[in-house]
Amino acid sequence: MTSTLNTLFGPLLRLGLITQIAIGIACGILLAVVSPDLAASFSLLGELFVSALKAVAPILVFVLVAAAIAGHRKGQPTHIRGVLMLYVIGTLVAALVAVVASFTFPTTLTLDMPEVSGNPPGGIIEILRNLLLNAVANPVTALMEANFIAILAWAIGLGLMLRHAGETTRGTLNDLSEAISGIVRVVIRFAPLGIFGLVANTLAQAGLGALLEYGQLLGVIVGCMLFVALVTNPLIVFSQTRRNPYPLVFACLRGSAITAFFTRSSAANIPVNMALCERLDLDPDTYAISIPLGATINMAGAAITISVITLAAANTLGILVDFPTALLLCVVSALAACGVSGVAGGSLLLIPMAASLFGISTDVAMQVVAIGFVISVVQDSTETALNSSTDVLFTAAACRAAEGRQARAEAQ
Repeated sequence: MTSTLNTLFGPLLRLGLITQIAIGIACGILLAVVSPDLAASFSLLGELFVSALKAVAPILVFVLVAAAIAGHRKGQPTHIRGVLMLYVIGTLVAALVAVVASFTFPTTLTLDMPEVSGNPPGGIIEILRNLLLNAVANPVTALMEANFIAILAWAIGLGLMLRHAGETTRGTLNDLSEAISGIVRVVIRFAPLGIFGLVANTLAQAGLGALLEYGQLLGVIVGCMLFVALVTNPLIVFSQTRRNPYPLVFACLRGSAITAFFTRSSAANIPVNMALCERLDLDPDTYAISIPLGATINMAGAAITISVITLAAANTLGILVDFPTALLLCVVSALAACGVSGVAGGSLLLIPMAASLFGISTDVAMQVVAIGFVISVVQDSTETALNSSTDVLFTAAACRAAEGRQARAEAQ
């Protein structure tokens, strides 16, 4: 029996993970087209995969960050400051791209959607307040609820305290980190089956018919995200590394964006990004912190969504928006995007706050949010893919730039 299975699936198992995922996507699409009912029954595979990633991500982040900081020695270089700078620049540039695209391709909406439930935040101050409160949440509750702001805060604090612990204690923490990383590698090996289930179920349930009515809005959003992923992000990386950025860009898109697109969760994609950083041979002390932090605050895709849909609402209501005001929207969108993980409903529920800049009532704004949920099958998937792959891209850019500076200094 075992030899028969090896004969049947051996060649497939010897293929690379990305190739296996591509086969899973193709099989999911084919099954959804041929038999939607049967495709929906495979949703359990996708649910198990996403649940496993979400379950392991909080404890992985907590242990890896604590172990990295506890094992750090004075004088040992890290590149967190450079990564944070790239996160901020990338999010602001993405919002600016969205504003320019909205002016170039003005979009109007049909506001006859039912209102959606949810309480949008009152403003930037409320978002920042929520972030600060999340940072001091109970650590046990934070692990249970995947509150990564609190997980990072407690892991950093514990790691700093353990820097003065004995070698045995720090060695045990490193062993625990390796064990959890091993579990993550096992989970990721099931990505082709999980993504097969996600693709089959999504296409069977949602289809593409609901997206046609809002094709232009969706086209502007996805177009902006592709432009950021393939043009502005590479330019930012080139400014840091002075090398051809596209091999690194495509490596991050293949290794991170594909799984993020189908899981639609930056938190669930943290283990995938950690594994990708390891394959890229990046500094563990840097990516152990920058990847979970990026999943929380690096939200270029969310900034695009907020800017494009808000300006579409203003255009629909005949509100004239000058370019300086639109630039203010860039800043607001970028700040709001950084706090999106602390707001129930994600980036879509931040739209009423941005819309208030133009005097759009909450009632109307929530109808716009409902339209956002209609297109979220593609919008949210693309947004997560951009956000998550950019976390790895900017981490790699900062590490490679630091290595280049060090090499030049040694050469002199």
